[in-house]
Amino acid sequence: MIEFRYDTQLLIEGENLDEDKIYDYFVENFKGDSLLCVGDEEMIKIHFHTNEPWKVLEYCATLGEIYDIIVEDMVRQSKGLKG
Repeated sequence: MIEFRYDTQLLIEGENLDEDKIYDYFVENFKGDSLLCVGDEEMIKIHFHTNEPWKVLEYCATLGEIYDIIVEDMVRQSKGLKG
């Protein structure tokens, strides 16, 4: 059983980005798992499994420009369907 359905991935491009603060915000405000938040002050890569990917996108858009956005439905993938 997949608890968190959507594999959400994106890049954030901005200024003075802090991967530790972003990571902590995710932990405190979003339900999910498999969180990866890596990068530097200008670029952060996010990978997160959640049931509410739109909340992740809304938050990340407040930090800078978001792009290379991928939201895949892991339930569909587990059934052999396109995500």
